[in-house]
Amino acid sequence: MNMPDAPIRRTDNNLSLAPGEMTNHQGCFEMNVAKTLTIAIVAPCYNEAEVLPISIPRLLALVRELADKHGCSPDSYVVLVDDGSKDSTWEQIESAAHAYPNTIRGLRLSKNAGHQNALVAGLTYVTGKCDAAISIDADLQDDLAALPKMITEHRAGAEIVLGVKASRADDPFLKTLTATVFYRGMKWMGVELVENHADCRLMSERALENLAKFPEFVLFLRGLQPLLHGRISTVRYDLSPRPAGHSKYGIKKMLGLALNGITSFSTTPLRMITWTGAIVFAVSLLFALTAFIKALSGETLPGWASITVPLYLLGGLIMLSIGVAGEYIGKIYLEVKHRPRFLVDEVAHFGNRVDE
Repeated sequence: MNMPDAPIRRTDNNLSLAPGEMTNHQGCFEMNVAKTLTIAIVAPCYNEAEVLPISIPRLLALVRELADKHGCSPDSYVVLVDDGSKDSTWEQIESAAHAYPNTIRGLRLSKNAGHQNALVAGLTYVTGKCDAAISIDADLQDDLAALPKMITEHRAGAEIVLGVKASRADDPFLKTLTATVFYRGMKWMGVELVENHADCRLMSERALENLAKFPEFVLFLRGLQPLLHGRISTVRYDLSPRPAGHSKYGIKKMLGLALNGITSFSTTPLRMITWTGAIVFAVSLLFALTAFIKALSGETLPGWASITVPLYLLGGLIMLSIGVAGEYIGKIYLEVKHRPRFLVDEVAHFGNRVDE
């Protein structure tokens, strides 16, 4: 659904129509409120056989609630994306798609492509088949009660609505610490991110179409949001405990996501190499001048430390600099090959509507 381009202002991290503009656009606004929205809920799944028997009934109830109480179309649906799971995740998705043919659909990727790519696969699939898409993790730790609030924000004019964790009090200390360092580091590097927002978000039809115009191989969706549209709102919610199973997003994957975010949206690390090199060069000139002066006065520098310490320091800096530059070169290498980010192996859609 495309909203009229009414002026938007921020108020406490939310968006609202500018004063006086509601009157000017009242007719259009009422029309948008009255219009039923077809919502697609996209949930990536990786080895989630334990949690799907709990998640699927809750998602079905949510779709019914959106239709009954929040002005959404009964044709709204859920897309579960199997990201190359090794357990019975796909079998459960396929069974649910058979049992609820008009509400549950499934995508099966040919191999594990990673959470971000699985999410993009689902969003790509629903583009052109809905008025707005809401992405959510299959474990449903994100509060489902926040989704109707997102739809309300969308009706008010927001093209993208971000779900933001109200608190990290229940997170382990290490996860809280690393998340804080990550968000502050990204802000320092000039990357626009909303702190404590993961991947629970609503994207309008317009935002989905804009996303399709970004063909890069390595995607960092949290950083792309400001580029997709300027009308962005937030909805805060409390994170719920995981009902079953365990998180598949370990420290290694989180570090990889952080590295992708940094190298996709900031060249600050490369500039840091330049400045470090300049500083080391200046210090080296100072040492050389000191040594020259001492040599003229007949003094010599005693010990091997004056040689080995700078040698190891410079060697470490050179290796670190090559590594940082290599990350950017490696990203260029992945992009220029133009390989697909994911391959869909199978689609489970047994409904009467033909929109494939």
